[in-house]
Amino acid sequence: MTFALAWSKANPLIEDPMAVFVYLTVVVGAIFMLGESKNNVLQKIFHYAPPLIWTYFIPMLSTTFAIIPQESTLYGFVSTYILPVGLLLLLLSANVPATLRLGPKALLMFLAGTIGVIIGGPIALAIFQPWLPADAWTGVAALAGSWIGGSANMAAMIEAVGTPKEILSPIIVVDTVVGYSWMGIMIFLAGFQHKFNKWNKADDSVIQSVNKEMNDIQRKNERPIQVPQLLGLLGLAFGVSYIVLKISENLPQSAVLSTTTWTVMIISAIGILFSFTPIKKLEGYGASKVGYTAIYLLLATIGARADLTYVVDSPQYVLMGIVWLSIHILVIFIAARLLRAPLFFVAVGSQGNIGGTSSAPIVASVFQPSLAPVGLLMGIVGNVVGSYAAVLCAQLAKMVATMLL
Repeated sequence: MTFALAWSKANPLIEDPMAVFVYLTVVVGAIFMLGESKNNVLQKIFHYAPPLIWTYFIPMLSTTFAIIPQESTLYGFVSTYILPVGLLLLLLSANVPATLRLGPKALLMFLAGTIGVIIGGPIALAIFQPWLPADAWTGVAALAGSWIGGSANMAAMIEAVGTPKEILSPIIVVDTVVGYSWMGIMIFLAGFQHKFNKWNKADDSVIQSVNKEMNDIQRKNERPIQVPQLLGLLGLAFGVSYIVLKISENLPQSAVLSTTTWTVMIISAIGILFSFTPIKKLEGYGASKVGYTAIYLLLATIGARADLTYVVDSPQYVLMGIVWLSIHILVIFIAARLLRAPLFFVAVGSQGNIGGTSSAPIVASVFQPSLAPVGLLMGIVGNVVGSYAAVLCAQLAKMVATMLL
């Protein structure tokens, strides 16, 4: 047994939920402060591995080495209450008319990514089924939910197919390690988008125009953050999110529509609606910055749920995830070549599926700083489409398992 494996069997050093919250907050804060350092070595490190990568990787290592627990009530609290707050505040800056001017290519690239996930899961399962348990298809169903829309769809699929814990644990590791590694690669590729677009003969003038327009609007309306406005946007975000959550708990539940799914869908609709009203002026006082803070804390808790020892214990699941994601990447890049789509559309189309609402806006902002709402809207589309596409993928995976067993 390796040192990491032996260490992970020990009781976590920090177990109290509030203490875990403090630890993760300190870690995230330290990462982003170091990311702003003028030190040449740190600048090089964060150039190739941006703070976002460390935000999920350091908590993952912390769980692996038993500093914090893999399961905590804090993680559920953040995903239930903090995620909708972040989504609402990010969507206040959404400029829907400007986003629509990007044209249909963005949506087509997203759908190409969805198709890649749907067909990739059953194919990867067919390859690795001899080394997996008979009900491994339930893990494919769970991961399909996450990779077409995010954690809300994953939770719905777990409930729908009854994914057992012994399969779910390595699947969560695949989701975080493989899925977020791809996110890291996409962030790295952002520095090469102009070269890619030139090679692909892709016209990104519309993207640049919309990015400039939205950036100009943000700069024009930006004001120093004031306590009344800060408290106002926090009160608005938490108040609306809590009311929506309680309403969602009483709405019809199904395999594709859980409380979390309802909450994300309704809060997204409200955020877009607010973007057409005077409420959007709160963006000038830093609404999206507070929203990003909420999303980064969520990302840290996602990383904390992954224990790298499962990679050692169940490498077949990780390899299956790599093959699956490779098929998704192949399909979306073929679509980009056929459509002459710029790399930005590849990024938001892929992350709208694989990352969902938690990471799609972050990746979009790395490519085009003012177009984070575009990534968020793609994540929302993924959440809606994924509810049904994941069910299709699950059925295909079950058929594959039945034929091979």
